[in-house]
Parts: sequence; structure tokens; C-alpha cells
Amino acid sequence: MSDDIDLKRPDLYINRELSLLEFNARVLAQALDERLPLLERLRFLCIFSTNLDEFFEIRVARLQELQALGSTQAGPDQLGPQELLVAIGERVHQQVDIQYRILNDTLLPALAQQGIRFVARGDWTAEQASWVRSYFDNELAPMLSPLGLDPAHPFPRVLNKSLNFIVALSGTDAFGRRIGNAVVQAPRALPRIIPLPDDTPGQHDFVFLSSVIHAHVGALFPGMEVKGCYQFRVTRNSDLFVDEEEADDLLRAVEGELQSRRYGDAVRLEVADTCPQAMTDYLLTQVGLGPGDLYRVNGPVNVNRLLAVCDLPDRPDLRFATFAPGLPAPVHRGGDAFATLAKGDVLLHHPFESFLPVVEFLQQAAADPDVLAVKQTLYRTGPDSVIVDALVAAARAGKEVTVVVELRARFDEEANIALANRLQEAGAHVVYGVVGYKTHAKMSLVVRREGKALRHYAHVGTGNYHPRTSRLYTDYGLFTCDPAVAGDVQRVFLQLTSLG
Repeated sequence: MSDDIDLKRPDLYINRELSLLEFNARVLAQALDERLPLLERLRFLCIFSTNLDEFFEIRVARLQELQALGSTQAGPDQLGPQELLVAIGERVHQQVDIQYRILNDTLLPALAQQGIRFVARGDWTAEQASWVRSYFDNELAPMLSPLGLDPAHPFPRVLNKSLNFIVALSGTDAFGRRIGNAVVQAPRALPRIIPLPDDTPGQHDFVFLSSVIHAHVGALFPGMEVKGCYQFRVTRNSDLFVDEEEADDLLRAVEGELQSRRYGDAVRLEVADTCPQAMTDYLLTQVGLGPGDLYRVNGPVNVNRLLAVCDLPDRPDLRFATFAPGLPAPVHRGGDAFATLAKGDVLLHHPFESFLPVVEFLQQAAADPDVLAVKQTLYRTGPDSVIVDALVAAARAGKEVTVVVELRARFDEEANIALANRLQEAGAHVVYGVVGYKTHAKMSLVVRREGKALRHYAHVGTGNYHPRTSRLYTDYGLFTCDPAVAGDVQRVFLQLTSLG
């Protein structure tokens, strides 16, 4: 019967990009699950936003590039770039509408019942209004540089995902100029969610930075009348292009590309839903987008900034209970990792079992005078990584340390460049893998002298060497000194560090 199936039928295939959107829809659905703690539901709403940002920065950006090149090539599902962009737009508009309805109709009222309020401008008390004015005058206004738009002051190329305001004005400024519109860019150094003073135990009142700017934007344009003020955000193409065949130094090439990421081509425009059509048309023209790329939102254009509220220290009752991972029977905190592995393999299942043995394995390797060499792959490891600390200590102790750093780990490129420089300064050998490929392998190898022979200890896993995410993501890690497995790991490192 299988012989009768036409494998070219488009309905047999699920489009990758549309599948990603359905995955993100399941993330969004968690925000409605009343079985989850309230702040965790808010966290899922924010994760939905960050996922969607990356989807536009990478996936939609590539499709728009193909469309601009005139490509009509379709995949097995028979969707070409144009058809796929239309389908994505329809689905994302639906999802964003659901997201803001969840925020406004469900989560914000529920948070208010728990004493966590986001106070709108019209609801400020006299005391709060006075405090906000003082904050604007002393903290915010000195950092603002409003840009009146005229032939001498063209529309600025606003930063990727930054908070901005388009202001409609009437009247004349101090130079007698009539400026119809102006742009105010919110300072990146200031938080988007500002706590209001409140001595009431358990009460948390916040105000959005956008509300503060909106309330006092008139002070930035003396002598002129503000007819309207509308927040907007531009998402830009953030995919890096590095021609590895032509690059003499991959690290420097990636560094150069990072400078342009913040100002790539626009791929999405988000505006307040109160923004007049004429103004949105103006914004679309200025950023080079069409009507299908516009997303009107009933609330803050940067929902993911609400993550700052998800970890309120005095409200553990609104978060998941702290989970303490265990250790497998052969492993003891602070125990001799090499003696343990000499007795047999150890399998770790994260996050249910602790990542600590991985950290201690490398720390002990750095301090052990019998360890001669350490080899390590790094894809994502986080800031102030204890893994990198251990590798630096090993290099400074005179051991041969080789680290394969993946410079193109998306949105971790800058962090990985910094840790690569730090490792090199400590004396480690740092390489960037095989040209044309990303190194996703998760491996450690320690070479130790034991008597008259060298013994290889290996760790291979499915997850990053990232102590923080190891507490969240489900992964496996295997410790072994089995010569067959450790020998394979050694051969993989030889491939990664030579010419492949």
C-alpha cells in the first residue's frame, strides 16, 4: 500500500518555519495554564516574545532576502518565499493578538490581585505623579535627545528592538521652524519597568518607562504642542554573514559583522494600536517595510521586558518551588572524580541530577599535577562561567589546554569572542572548529598520567557546558574512561583542531 503514496504531495510535509510558530504557540498557551504559578505564566508570555523576536531576526529576515532577490523556489510543501511570508504574517498576527489579550485580560488583573500593579498614567496618585515627574527631570530627561525631522535631520536608523516614540507636533520651535514630527529614542541604560516607592508590605507598584516619557514628552519641545505620542519598535535582520573561505581571521570577521547587526535591514514594525494610520504609513515608509510587516499592539511594544518582574525576591509563592538536583550513587560532592570514574562510567540526567560533577571534574583536572592536557568544546557557557575559570586555571598551571569555541553560536557571538580572548591570554590553544560547519559537539577530554601510562577521561553530553541552563534543560551527560569511547573523543578533537 505504501507504493501508492506520492511522496511529492505537499500535504505530506510540515513547513519548518510554520512549525516553529506552532511550537511558540504552545509556549504562549502556558501563560493561560492556571495550574502554573502566576509569575511563571508571565515568564512564558515573555519567552514567547523573545522567541518571536529571534524568529523575525533570522527566519523572516532570510525569507525577505530571498523575496527581494526574486526567488520563487519552493520546498516540498510547495511554499515559496512570498507564500510563506504571507502565511507567517497571518499566523503571527493571530498569535500577537492572543498574547496581548492574555496580558491585558488575564495576567495583569491577576497580578494586581496579588499586589503587583503596573500603574497606568491615568491612575497615578498625586504622590506617584510627583515622583514620576522628579524621575523624568533628574534621571530621564538628561539622557534624551529628541530628533526633530526635517531635511537636515532625516529619520534616524533606530537600533534593533529598541524602544522609540514618534511624536506629532504643531507650532514652531525656538528657531522658528515648523516641525511636524520628531523621534524620541529611549535610553538603553535605563530599565523599562520602574518600581514606584511604596512602603506597603507585599505591594509592588511599577510604571513603564514608556508611560514616563509619554506623560512628559511635551517638556522636550518647549513652545510646541504635542498632538500625539506613539511608541514603536523596529526588528532588524540579525543574521551574521561571514565568508569563512575568505576570512583570514574568523574571530575578527565575526567581530566586524557584530557591529552591523544592530542596524540590519528592518523586518518588522511594532506600534501602539492608537497610532493613526497616516503615522504608521509614514513609519513603514521610513523603515522600508510594507503593510504586512506592521503589528499593532495593545500595550508595551517590548513585552519581554516584563521578565524583570518574574523574579521578585519576596514572592516565591508565585514562582516554581526551588528544585534541588541530586547526585547519582557513585558521585559525592567534592569527591575524587578520577577515582570514581576508574571504577565505572557515570551517567547524569539533568536537571534532575546536578551539573556540579561536570564543574568539579574540570576544576580537579586544573589542580591535579598528574593531569597533562585538557580539551574542551564550548558552544554556550554563560557569563562569568566556572567552566571557563577552570580552563583558565588549567592553562595557567602549565597544562596543555585546547578549547574549540563556536564563535557563531547565535546571539552568543560577542560573549564567545570575549571568552576566546580570555582563554588565549591565559595560554590556552583556541580554535574555532571546521570551516563551513558549526561545532555542536559537547565534549571534554582529560589526559592524566597514571603510573607509566596515560589515561583518558571523557565527558560527552547533549547539553551546553552552562551551569545555569543545566538547571532548566533536560540533557544527558556521560563520564567514562573507557578506552574506546575516550579514543573516539580524542579523534574528534583531532578533526576539529586540524583541517578536518
